[in-house]
Amino acid sequence: MSLASAFVPIWILTAVGYAACRWGLLGEAAASVLGRFVFHLAMPAALFLALSRMPLSAFAGRSLLAFGVSTAAVVGFGWAGASRLFGREPGERPIWGMAAGYVNSANLGIPIATQVLGSVSFLAEVVLLHVLVVTPVILVALDRHRDPHGRVRVRRIASLPVRNPVILASLLGVACSAAGLQPPSAVAAPLTLLAGAAVPAALVALGASLHHTAPSRAEPAEPAEPAEPAGPAELAAISALKLVAQPVIAYAAGLALHLSAPQLLAVVVCAGLPTAQNTFIYAQEYGVAEAVANRAVVVTTTLSLATVAAAATLLG
Repeated sequence: MSLASAFVPIWILTAVGYAACRWGLLGEAAASVLGRFVFHLAMPAALFLALSRMPLSAFAGRSLLAFGVSTAAVVGFGWAGASRLFGREPGERPIWGMAAGYVNSANLGIPIATQVLGSVSFLAEVVLLHVLVVTPVILVALDRHRDPHGRVRVRRIASLPVRNPVILASLLGVACSAAGLQPPSAVAAPLTLLAGAAVPAALVALGASLHHTAPSRAEPAEPAEPAEPAGPAELAAISALKLVAQPVIAYAAGLALHLSAPQLLAVVVCAGLPTAQNTFIYAQEYGVAEAVANRAVVVTTTLSLATVAAAATLLG
């Protein structure tokens, strides 16, 4: 299997979602309904199963620290820079930062790690970092934005895992892993079926959203509100952060931490993965920066093959 083949299903399913909406097969609410299905059902099932089967001993080490440094630097810069450079509102900044630094460690990460690294062991660490650290930070910020007064309430934050299925499923998965428990087959079997729908449904929803946000050929597009456009300069900035800055920072951090050559390759390849489609799912669920999120996923997925191939060539 060639490296490019790992990207083909992403492009095809996104195109299927776009075409299905273009031809009126899914209805006007397709992107919203599919997105909510992924956020509330399919993604939690996938995260629970993945984390419940993952040993917690993997969540440690210098390699993960190097990757975490690159993630924190890029997400933080994107979060802060979204306002100063592009005038993004407070509620949109977490999505902008996520688009710049939250990697696609699931459907693209697994085949690429298998193809380039020969193992998914480090990818398991990346998944844990995302769902246990990065995702809660992003969702707390989005939840704060949803509050009418923009307040951070301790009680509201404490109840976030109960109200947010992504965090709740992740915590339950980690608890099962720590306790050495596995769900019985009567529970695991339907969860496995539901989890299998997460990636394809998210990609179809992504394609459907691209159709709904595209200007109509029959009628001129009305001037967009300041919070909505995702122009070439903004997409170029996100792509540069995601596909250039993050791998370079990961490489520098890896050198500073004296990683071995295989460890350095794993860190840089994972840092060079494109923006995760979860970025779009979260943006859609909270109703902020959807145009930025869906285009960032498509553009970085299209361009990331070059970054991953370069890393594999130079460091492999």
